[in-house]
Amino acid sequence: MKAIQLEEFDIDKLQLKEVVKPSPKQGEVLVRIKAVSLNYLDFLLASGNFYKDLPNLPYTPVSDGAGIIEAVGEGVSGWKVGDRVAVQYVQNWTKGNFQKEYNTRVAWQTQGVLAEYVCLPTYGIVKAPSNLSFEEVSTLPIAAVTAWHALINQANLQIGQTVLTQGTGGVSIFALQLAKAAGAKVIATTSTKEKELKLLELGADEVINYKEHPEWHKEVLRLNGGQGVDITLDIAGTKTIEQSLLSLKENGFLATAGFISGSALPIDIHKHSINMSFIRIQGLATGSAESFSKMNRAIEINNIHPVIDKVYNMDEVRDAYKRIEKGDMVGKIVISI
Repeated sequence: MKAIQLEEFDIDKLQLKEVVKPSPKQGEVLVRIKAVSLNYLDFLLASGNFYKDLPNLPYTPVSDGAGIIEAVGEGVSGWKVGDRVAVQYVQNWTKGNFQKEYNTRVAWQTQGVLAEYVCLPTYGIVKAPSNLSFEEVSTLPIAAVTAWHALINQANLQIGQTVLTQGTGGVSIFALQLAKAAGAKVIATTSTKEKELKLLELGADEVINYKEHPEWHKEVLRLNGGQGVDITLDIAGTKTIEQSLLSLKENGFLATAGFISGSALPIDIHKHSINMSFIRIQGLATGSAESFSKMNRAIEINNIHPVIDKVYNMDEVRDAYKRIEKGDMVGKIVISI
């Protein structure tokens, strides 16, 4: 079978290779991967700039994937050949709150899924939404589940509340789509007129160009009747956290869901009224398989379709990684298998 592998950590060293097709062990299923999607995390891992303690080389990258079950191992129940599935990112986080012992992430503690076939434990997959293509399903495991876990499980999003999103990356686009499906008002930020139009097309009620409004939190308050928002997902980290906090109302919820501008968070408890306004800051990194399944049901009911920036083939994998590194996409980068 074909797989993308790395012999050393450098995206220019990504190689399309022939490797042995795996066979499912007891409690595992063999999934024929039809598509994978990239996160900024995948670029950091493959380039060697983030987490060094990865599975032994050669290393197969990518955390997010979707496909069809081709074979089942001994003792498997609840799954059959032909089932359409998505990969659960934190493999053994099946339900409830995150626990330290759940810390088995695809393409961190295990090999990744950028291959024609992979074997996965039965608890490490979820049923794919019936209304989505494999390319669309592949975008869900990290970005969509993170947005769902933030809005629904942690922030307890209510009809009529206001959500602030940042940019046009995967988590932010999914947050916009899910918030609108839940009956919320959405204010989005972006940097270009083209992206502004796309966000409005996707349902954003207001869009702020942060290049035109460097102190964009003031524009958030103006557009929301002088009040802060109920919920925001901070994607960039160092350069945006201050204005994200200043954009919140009393008892507001801030999810830290990314660090593309840096991981240090310069926070002043008094200046940003964290204590006096009872603001809650929550760290996030995807969610459980139970949350994933509930989200997929909502996707089917509301006929939500992920936004895909571009689809690449396996022999274009380096171009796909360079696209995610550049960070100028709208939605998700997908590689078709």
